Amino acid sequence: MKYVNHPVSKKDAMALVTGKPVYTDDLAPKDCLVVKLLRSPHPNAWVREIRTEAAKKVEGIVCVLTYQDVPDQRFTVAGQTYPEFSPYDRKILDVHLRFAGDPVAIVAGETEAAVDQALAKIKVSYQVEKAVLDMHQAKDNPVLVHPEEDWEAKVPVGADNKRNLAASGDEISGDVDAVFADCAYVVDETYHTKANQQCMMETFRTCCYMDCYGRLNVLTSTQIPFHVRRIVGRALGIPSSKVRVIKPRIGGGFGAKQTAVCEVYPALVTWITGRPSKIVYSRYESLICASPRHEMEVRVKAGADQEGIVKALDIKVLSNTGAYGDHGPTTVGLTGHKALALYRHLQAYHFSYDVVYTNVQASGAYRGYGATQGIFAVESAINELAHQMGMDPVVLREKNMPVEGGPLHGYDGNIPTATSCSLDRCLKRAKEMFHWDERYPSRVMPNGKIRGAGMALALQGSSIACVDVGGATVKLNEDGSYTLSLGCADMGTGCDTILSQMTADCMDTELDNVVVGAVDTDISPYDSGSYASATTYATGNAVLKACSMLREKIQAFGAGMLELPVEDTTFDGVCVTGQGRQVSLTEIAVQATCGNVQELQATASFSSMISPPPYMAGLAEVEIDPETGSVEVTDYVAVVDCGTPVNPNLARVQTEGGIVQGIGMALTEEVQYTDTGRIRNNSFMQYKIPSRMDVGQIRVEFESSYEQSGPFGAKSIGELVIDTPCPAIADAVYNAVGVRIRELPITPEKIAMGIAKGRQEV
Repeated sequence: MKYVNHPVSKKDAMALVTGKPVYTDDLAPKDCLVVKLLRSPHPNAWVREIRTEAAKKVEGIVCVLTYQDVPDQRFTVAGQTYPEFSPYDRKILDVHLRFAGDPVAIVAGETEAAVDQALAKIKVSYQVEKAVLDMHQAKDNPVLVHPEEDWEAKVPVGADNKRNLAASGDEISGDVDAVFADCAYVVDETYHTKANQQCMMETFRTCCYMDCYGRLNVLTSTQIPFHVRRIVGRALGIPSSKVRVIKPRIGGGFGAKQTAVCEVYPALVTWITGRPSKIVYSRYESLICASPRHEMEVRVKAGADQEGIVKALDIKVLSNTGAYGDHGPTTVGLTGHKALALYRHLQAYHFSYDVVYTNVQASGAYRGYGATQGIFAVESAINELAHQMGMDPVVLREKNMPVEGGPLHGYDGNIPTATSCSLDRCLKRAKEMFHWDERYPSRVMPNGKIRGAGMALALQGSSIACVDVGGATVKLNEDGSYTLSLGCADMGTGCDTILSQMTADCMDTELDNVVVGAVDTDISPYDSGSYASATTYATGNAVLKACSMLREKIQAFGAGMLELPVEDTTFDGVCVTGQGRQVSLTEIAVQATCGNVQELQATASFSSMISPPPYMAGLAEVEIDPETGSVEVTDYVAVVDCGTPVNPNLARVQTEGGIVQGIGMALTEEVQYTDTGRIRNNSFMQYKIPSRMDVGQIRVEFESSYEQSGPFGAKSIGELVIDTPCPAIADAVYNAVGVRIRELPITPEKIAMGIAKGRQEV
């Protein structure tokens, strides 16, 4: 292979670093109407009267829309394959407002100043109701977040809006009570993770315009172009065939843009007025009315025998979906399924969950998608189990971790055994790199600060089995180059590049000879979207299929030009050769383009019946000042099994970025609410994400396995890499100062209070 498993530069690298106009707002028509939203100041209220006359008289205002002016359709903005597991519980604008930030009115005007002036002139009379802000009080609360009768769950996920439930479930395997009774060691603790914001550099933004055929064109920063087409069509009450979605470059997503947060608002304005429009969320809006990670409380009971073999796990999850059920029923499944599979000797397990509605900002998809919360809880419990047993946590993992050919208990991916797995080598290599034996559990530094070491394992998935679809079209152009058309969304991860690498190797051509562009639902092959760690695995396999089909077509065409049977020829990427004669690819391309009835292109789709997991071992060292509780990560070692790394450089920065996000979740990040349901930390002055100054040394290596079902043996890596920092750092803090913190983030205040009070738990 010339390109796969080699570090090549991203296809769009120069355009990005030189500031070329590649993003949504760069490409929006210059005469777009500015669209903004008036938002509710209350977490639970009804609009009793709304007066817009003064706002409409502001010079430059084109339209002011309220719940009386919009389609009366319920829908979901969760980017999921139809029928969506998430309930249909939203309207574009509703008379019932369910969180502080819910839209009350849409204003569109010629200038931003005019729109801001009009927003200030809208007068709303609210009937304020009692709100449910605490997820522990939500289930069966007399205050209903969704009392409406037209609420709908299209898939039976245990949802009941009259009980404030967006989903609930209970899974059991084996006699859990009997196995626990036979365990020599048992840990039973509760772990709490808060909501976190994705904080991508480019906020939510969309522009819309009508084309000459009377179709609505939606240019948007999204991970889910084809789902956006369906969502917009449903919300506006028009056929999806009337909607075209175009995805340019994306300035980051991390799952936030797997939700159609803002698309319906300019779409409605353009559909009504016929004029181009755009909405650009401020950072403030992206923090108060977006789609953060679900807050979860996870109770874990773990049992092991005298030798340290983990025999039973009981996982109970309470998940806060917020005001709407976007991704609520689906994230929670990963909370249990990805964590259970880390322990191959389980004789019994129990996994139950409730996903509750509350009157706070609706949650959504964020890298890790529920597995992050579950792995934090389960890996923390296993670390506590190791301490109870007096066993090195690395040794405990060596006795229990998944191995190639071994079982994956509870894994939600239609795969009963690990088809490819080098996690044992990952852990061994990480331990060597970290010098674990010398640094575990802790050491006192000359300045009086204490350094502690901790570790965790993780696995994730490669697409959603039997659901996700990858699509690719490869076309030979008249100059002998190839056009690669994709339906997946490159959100800065480099999937356009790695899929071009695969194409170049499959077609035996140069990487620069492969052209790849933006997603356009009119011309791109269908693809579920860039989420669930699907792109490398699912779309990569579609690329391989399309290339194989195209090679056969090229060879057959060249054989025809040589007037030879196909079986008497070969194609090496440059020429079709047979019986001492040859015809070049360029000659074939010209002939196929001019005066020929057959175009040389191929389209293929791929959907997997299995979801082979990638694996990761993460080891962390923290340094704590015992006088103040200040904590920082000084060293983080990660060794990853993602099958064959298609582009080691991009895989490395994916891993490093995920680790930094995990450090933020562990130490500083949480969405905080006031007693009145408003978000307290609504800017980067209050919501602290790690900068380069906040993370120490991060070291990443790969231990390859070969996944037979994956393209070139590859598995996905996008979500996995955020999963180990939280439990590893939590245990490192305990090993340093003896304070066990089970609620994230692990702040200096919590550490200092734990030390001062001599408590082992906070």
